[in-house]
Amino acid sequence: MSREMRAKQFMPFAALKGYEEALRAKEHIVVQRTELSEERLNELDEVFSQLSCGDMVECIYYSSIEENYIQKTGILSKIDEDSRIIKIVNTIVKFDDIYDLKKV
Repeated sequence: MSREMRAKQFMPFAALKGYEEALRAKEHIVVQRTELSEERLNELDEVFSQLSCGDMVECIYYSSIEENYIQKTGILSKIDEDSRIIKIVNTIVKFDDIYDLKKV
């Protein structure tokens, strides 16, 4: 028996194609949202007062869809204080979900 044929004997067998990938997709770690202190909220308010549309920003925010914190860097295209949202490129982020925000 050739080495190649012998090696094939010991290869893992996957009866269901894509099963391993599906299992990895199910392995999702849920991160709980952190409540910010009053001091931290004041720091974020200070950063908001210095920002304007067109600024390059880096934002860390909580995504309730992914149940995790996400970091987004891009151009600030909208600040809507009435709706309490900002828009970074095409991503809309609620003020209440922002963990960290800084000008880059």
